[in-house]
Amino acid sequence: MRTPSNVEPRAVRIGMRIGTGVVLAFLYVPLFVIVLYAFNAAQSQSWPIEEFTTKWFGIAWRNGQIRDALGNSVKAALSAMSIALVLGSLAAFAVHRFRFFGRETVSFLLVLPLALPGIVTGMALNAAINFGGQIFGLSFSLFTIILGHATFCIVVVFNNVIARLRRMSGSLVEASQDLGADGWQTFKYVLLPHLRTALVAGGLLAFALSFDEIIVTNFTSGTEITLPKWIFNNLRLPNQRPQVNVVAFAVILASFIPVYIAQRLTEDRRDG
Repeated sequence: MRTPSNVEPRAVRIGMRIGTGVVLAFLYVPLFVIVLYAFNAAQSQSWPIEEFTTKWFGIAWRNGQIRDALGNSVKAALSAMSIALVLGSLAAFAVHRFRFFGRETVSFLLVLPLALPGIVTGMALNAAINFGGQIFGLSFSLFTIILGHATFCIVVVFNNVIARLRRMSGSLVEASQDLGADGWQTFKYVLLPHLRTALVAGGLLAFALSFDEIIVTNFTSGTEITLPKWIFNNLRLPNQRPQVNVVAFAVILASFIPVYIAQRLTEDRRDG
């Protein structure tokens, strides 16, 4: 019996499954090992793990530096996400709605910060903050961390919103205007319902990117500490290794959950 043309041979399907499994293992086995070490009763990272415990979670939570770093990470991520939602959405509306000279260049420049190496972006922001300090008295602080994170968070919101706008029929906006709706009513009752999941997904991705950012943070934070920076500073200290593993586990969760929700939101929207 002939195999239908749209069905892959059994060997191909098996090969694709094996390849997918290898890729997933390559990506996630190191993360799984970190998660296991967070529950390791021993202070050293020895393998195999002989005993599991949750005591390091309590010790880490009672560490004032970690709690302060967590607060800074949450504040920076929420603030950068808020800035990105406003500026990224406005930029997406402008690029999609209006035709002007240099429109494609603007789109390219908006996406570029995400493609640039983080160390280059960090160096540029560090120089800009130093320059701003000489002119305006700007100093390294949580505020400069937020500004630094917003530069690449804007990109993910812009990409999500403009992708949704391009899939949306322009006749909906025209119909709303023909029926007498003003700009705010058109946005509230026509655009926002279509863009809601894109905005939420973009905001969650921006939060996740900001929460676990380390390179740009090192160049823009001064003496301020975030969770990733605390991990970086304490990773080489053997007595701090169990708490480092716990904090790394927390960062993994804080990154995984919003990314997973964002992926489901965009997936559900495509399926619907």
